[in-house]
Amino acid sequence: MKIVIFGANGKTGSIIVQQALDIEYQVIAYVRNAEFIKINHPNLKIVVGNLNETLKMRDCISDSDACISALGGESLTKHAIDVMEGIDRIATVMEDLRVHRFIYLSSIGAGKSYSMMPQPLRFLVFEILLKVPLTDHNKNEQRITYSNLQWTIVRPGSLTNGPATENYNHGIKKIKLKKSPRISRANVAAFILRQLTDETYMQKSVWVYE
Repeated sequence: MKIVIFGANGKTGSIIVQQALDIEYQVIAYVRNAEFIKINHPNLKIVVGNLNETLKMRDCISDSDACISALGGESLTKHAIDVMEGIDRIATVMEDLRVHRFIYLSSIGAGKSYSMMPQPLRFLVFEILLKVPLTDHNKNEQRITYSNLQWTIVRPGSLTNGPATENYNHGIKKIKLKKSPRISRANVAAFILRQLTDETYMQKSVWVYE
């Protein structure tokens, strides 16, 4: 399988890249700066580009089987306009090229998962600390869910640097959490890659936490 990973130079994105290479996928890492990619592998192609370079993105996507977005803003107080426009551009190019499978890394607190969190944690975290990033995720999720793509939106808890254990919870049912959920980036990466060959959560938004 050949996949394009956007945001491959981030902490979670780089783990997705490595795990994809470990299972012998061909990977195109679309990044703004190649210096942040510390992986050398014959199945890895690094493409340096911005999210407004449609032709460059089109060249990457045209020969792929699926795309993964691990993109995220760099600020808690400023909207990531470039990322939101980039997600729209990625979805548009995928629709045009009929590359259907798209996995989007979001966060618990986005969309209907907001109601999973207990008060006062919900207010403190999602109405104050993470209000801007979650607003961005909501807009990206809306663009994706109204697309013609075979999408899966993955909403993990707070990300940690723990190991891959495969010992985590996931689902789409409405549940009530008693505290702020966490999950390792390694487990999130493994879960995301599993969605490429599993249709259980096709056209669904799934929460995942340890």
